[in-house]
Amino acid sequence: MSSDAQQSFGVFKPVGHVVISLPDADSADRAAAALGQIGLRPDAVRRYTDREMLRQIDADIANASPIAAIGQEMNLILAHRVLAERGFHWLVVYATGDEQALQIARVAEGHGAERAQHYGHFIIEELIERPGAVPQVAESPDRGLDAQTPSGKESEAADAGKALRD
Repeated sequence: MSSDAQQSFGVFKPVGHVVISLPDADSADRAAAALGQIGLRPDAVRRYTDREMLRQIDADIANASPIAAIGQEMNLILAHRVLAERGFHWLVVYATGDEQALQIARVAEGHGAERAQHYGHFIIEELIERPGAVPQVAESPDRGLDAQTPSGKESEAADAGKALRD
């Protein structure tokens, strides 16, 4: 990732952006092109391959402050790592506000996005609702993220999303 990536306690946290995971390069290409059609500035969309994301995440893990484990930033990058290991590609898109973030997520979801998270100063909001009626459980540094799967594991969310698309 570029050197201008925002961080919190040594971990990637692009405040004001939507971070989108897509299952492959073709999906990322289509989503990026569609996002260009909704009037975003050309420099509003940054693309990352699975390998670029893995390099960034590994650097974040190596350089993270112990304070990063207090919030959900570390759990989120670990969940992103699982997806990147599975070949997911990424778009990091600047959003002018909540409404535009939702519009970005809907466009990306229409092109196969698995996840779209809007990064705020104090909260990271999941914008793509997972299929099924699994109730969300409390997240914590010890419990990790609630991936909205019966097991609570991000890898199962990735597998389920891939199975639905196939």
